[in-house]
Order: sequence, then C-alpha cells, then structure tokens
Amino acid sequence: MCSRHLLHLPLGECITTFNLEDAVCNHGFFMMAPNSWIPSTKTLQRPLRLANSTTSVMVSISHPPNNSSILIQVHDIQNISLEDEKAILKQVGRMLRISEGDERNVREFQNMHPEAKKRGFGRLFRSPTLFEDAVKSILLCHCTWTRTLDMARALCELQAELVDGWNSEIIVKHPKKKRLKRKKFARKQSKVNKCEDESCSNSQLLEGNNIKVKALGNFPSSKELATLTKDYLEKRCKLGFRACYIFELAKRVEGGKLKLKFKKTSSYEEIFDKLSKIKGFGPYACATLMMCIGFYQMVPMDTETKRHLQQVYKTKKENAKEDVKRIYDKYAPFQALSFWLELLEYYEIKFGKLSMLPNSSYHIVTGS
Repeated sequence: MCSRHLLHLPLGECITTFNLEDAVCNHGFFMMAPNSWIPSTKTLQRPLRLANSTTSVMVSISHPPNNSSILIQVHDIQNISLEDEKAILKQVGRMLRISEGDERNVREFQNMHPEAKKRGFGRLFRSPTLFEDAVKSILLCHCTWTRTLDMARALCELQAELVDGWNSEIIVKHPKKKRLKRKKFARKQSKVNKCEDESCSNSQLLEGNNIKVKALGNFPSSKELATLTKDYLEKRCKLGFRACYIFELAKRVEGGKLKLKFKKTSSYEEIFDKLSKIKGFGPYACATLMMCIGFYQMVPMDTETKRHLQQVYKTKKENAKEDVKRIYDKYAPFQALSFWLELLEYYEIKFGKLSMLPNSSYHIVTGS
C-alpha cells in the first residue's frame, strides 16, 4: 500500500493576492519537465528533493478554495522527517514565491499596473532551486521552444537513469586516472509506456511488463551532472553547445568555485555582474535568471522579444533596446514583469488560457 503525507504551506499575508493557477501558468518554465500541470484538477505535480538533496519524491500541489494554506501531497513514502518536510515546503515556497519579499513586490507592481492587479499577475513561476533555473535559462538560448522542451525532458530522463542505474554504459571520469571509464550496469532498461491521458503526470508511475517504472526523474542536480562528461551529456540529451556550459556550471558549483546563493542585501548590479561572468550567461540568460532571483529591471531580449515589440508597438529590430527602455521604464523596477504580462496576454489571445492547454500542445506556444 502506497503511503501519502499531506503538508500545509501557510500563505500568511500572501493569501489576498495568491491564486495557484495564476502563480504557476505564467512562464514557460511551468511547461518544462519535470513540471506537470493538470488542468482538470488545477494541480501541479513534480518530484522534489528531500533534505539529503539526493532522494526525490513525487508531490501534488493544490490550493482548495478559501483555504489559507497550499496543500502538498507527498506520494509513495513511508516516513518523512521534520527536516524533509522543511525541505519540501522551502522548495514549494520558492516555486510559488511565498515570502514577505515576494508579496511586497507583487503588491507594489500591481499598484502601479492596474491590469496586473485585475489578472492577479505578479508571481513569475520558477523552479525549486536556482541551479535548475540557471540550467533552464541556458536551455532557452538560441533554439526553438520545441527543442527547449525536448532538452528539459531529456535531462529528466537522464536523471532517472542515473538514479536507477538503467544505462548499460554511463561515461564518468575516473577519480584517479585522467581517462574515461565506463561503468556497466547489469539491469536492462525497461520499456516505458507513454501516458496518453492529459491528466496523467509525466512523472507518475506507469506499468511496463509488470514492472513499475518512472517515465521521468527529477531535474538533475549539479552533483549528478558533475559525475558525467561533457560529451556524454551532449550526446545523451542532444544539448549541442549548451552541454559545455551546463557541465562547467555543475562542476564549478560542486567544486565550490561558484555559489548560487546571494545575500538579501545584494544589489541588482552586484548579482548581474556575478552572473555575467559565468560561462554561457549572456544578456538574455542573465536577465532570465535575474527574474528568477527577484530582480525585474532587465527585460530578456531575444527574437521573441523583438517580435513582440514589432507586432504590438510597430518598432524596428535595430531599435529594440531603446524601445524597451522607452516603453517599460515607467514600470521600474518591474520592467520585465510588465513585458511578461503583455507577452502572456498575447499568448492567451492566440492559444487560449495556458492553464487549460494539454501537455501535448505546449510546443505551439510561441509567437513565431
């Protein structure tokens, strides 16, 4: 019999502005594996890590009407310690931006932007960890949205393989010799049945040849990625040039050369300067990650941004930077939030409410 544990994350002062559907379905990250939004129940499912940072458990996150807490159903675990509970609550709180600082930002932005208040917009969805946000920011660069989704899914499939030892050959660096060593595992990878029902999470347990297997694992941690090689990572997940950046990021984090933690007193300029020195973090990736941290002064500039400016404001590509400043600086320090609200409204006019889209339609959500 599978055990379940129900955790409560009190909303506190966030209760008047919080709506789970609005807090999740507002940024492309919610469509990227291992996140799985279930429209019929307005529930978010995904794996989260326990206090040991190694073990992952599946959770279902919901917010019943008139409830002062977010409900977190933890699946398939016999015992959960107090430390594990705290770890899970912290991750959910980060994803949904449940904190005094986040609530202060939401109210300040909505006070200067009536449409944002009307829509309940102000909490950009993000990942349980800044490392996952960082890797996903890299996955967004210089490629189509469909490929971004595919790469995120491949990384989660890889994580499941690493945990369960399904790969017949996983290339890792030998700790003593400067050469590659192939670790062989006895188990053969089981076939995974695809889940056809849109209400079925990508990470739910599926039946295959009488053996229960997970279609997807969690998003890989820096520790897990650092055990691989750049070449294996590129080949297995088809990451292209991004494999080098992601592998180096993981190695630096695990080696203690890079700390993805910032003091609350750190300024926008200090954090941006630190991020811009990380290999693979150009202006777009930096701006995206800055939004995840909670700084919205810089609008992420890519082809989608330029397309939006051209269609809505009839601007020219070559003047994009000047136009962004002219259009959005009146919402400082929330320029990126203002832009993102416009983009969200454009997508929903074109595709319908994002929270109602089935997973199979996520790849179409682009203005191109």
